[in-house]
Amino acid sequence: MFVKRLLLDHYRNYPHVEISTDRNVNIFVGPNAQGKTNLLESIYVLALTKSHRTHQEKELIQWQEDHARLFGEVERKYGISTLELSISGKGKKAKVNGLEQKKLSQYVGALNVVMFAPEDLEIVKGSPGIRRRFLDMEIGQVYPSYLYDLTQYQKVLVQRNNLLKQSYPPSAANSSMLDVWNEQLAAFGVKIMKKRQSFIKKLQSWAEQIHQGITNGKEMLRIEYAPSFADGHFEDESVLLDRFMIKLSQIKEQEMRRGVSLIGPHRDDLLFCINDKDVQTYGSQGQQRTTALSLKLAEIELIREEVGEYPVLLLDDVLSELDEYRQTQLIQTFQKKVQTFITTTGLESVHLDQLDHAAVFHVSSGSVIDRS
Repeated sequence: MFVKRLLLDHYRNYPHVEISTDRNVNIFVGPNAQGKTNLLESIYVLALTKSHRTHQEKELIQWQEDHARLFGEVERKYGISTLELSISGKGKKAKVNGLEQKKLSQYVGALNVVMFAPEDLEIVKGSPGIRRRFLDMEIGQVYPSYLYDLTQYQKVLVQRNNLLKQSYPPSAANSSMLDVWNEQLAAFGVKIMKKRQSFIKKLQSWAEQIHQGITNGKEMLRIEYAPSFADGHFEDESVLLDRFMIKLSQIKEQEMRRGVSLIGPHRDDLLFCINDKDVQTYGSQGQQRTTALSLKLAEIELIREEVGEYPVLLLDDVLSELDEYRQTQLIQTFQKKVQTFITTTGLESVHLDQLDHAAVFHVSSGSVIDRS
């Protein structure tokens, strides 16, 4: 998978920029606040239609403009395709080879990316919401049907919560309506949980190998799915659906009193353990960094395994955050097999001697100059 060309109109601080990105490694160099991260973010948004930095899509549109346009030429094993995403106050429109896609879920997956940024440490030590967002974004680009189930679940959840807020003291009508929402919540919720379980199992398999290699066999990394109910080790979907419905009936009065849905995928979490100890609570900062690195390297291999080719890797100012050993491990992983985009404030933080034929772009005030 290879991004050959990138074009942006009115995106963040870029009125217009067009870049030829036909090298395996592309490095964006420049001082802070010049737009380096915006370039990496644009590739991420082009792939997933969402930013990893903000939920406010209007922030992606240049100041005093009414829309932003992202265009990319992508080479995959079956040929070259063009991707286009337009963002405005009216929403988003996505095109593949000039053909508008009726649903964004049909568009996502045309380009696969893995982003590694300093804030990804929060996946390990931050809140459960950050880990759920990580799961949703990564599973969604490999299994587009997951995005549909997730969207439907979130719609049901909003309606159910609205009803719960009106349901105390409970009435017969509200109780009956809640039963209807329960069936839909459980139906979509089970599909999400099964897909998360499968994804995490595969991610664990790769991350365990990679982490052992990085730590010279001294540490064993374990990634566990922690659903809001059940133990994370379920196989049969119909059994899980029954357990979901039983649990909903058991906490019905509690939910009505509190006016909020207390169980379901929106309350799930992800646990990381090194040598059977919780990394979030007991891990050193070095162990947390290594866990985050192992997780991202595992993502790369998992996507290759699922879609048949490597994703594009986006490294946002992380090489300077890694010690020499971890940086070497990372470079050896992507060198010659994964197209990689790197941002840095100075080339001294990048081991250029380990990189073959890297393209270097200088970024300043929304302009990009090829210095290769």
